[in-house]
Amino acid sequence: MLEQEDRPLANPDTVYDLKGLNCPLPVLKTKKRLATMKPGSRLWLETTDPLAVIDIPAFCSDAGHQLIETAAVSGGHRFLVERGGAA
Repeated sequence: MLEQEDRPLANPDTVYDLKGLNCPLPVLKTKKRLATMKPGSRLWLETTDPLAVIDIPAFCSDAGHQLIETAAVSGGHRFLVERGGAA
């Protein structure tokens, strides 16, 4: 898993803006969004919830998704998640 600071996104259209939401909403909304995507699809998440650095990796592990990248950015965190075979 790569960690990078404020690196621009290759495709900003795939960003799911979860800024301003607190636990458990980032995980619940991510779960719902990933359920609509095909396995192998990737989604960038942007959060400001400090607990997301714990919650998003735990959710990915529990739900069978892969956390590809995480980065601390100004005001929060960014995660790249690849949808697994089960939602």
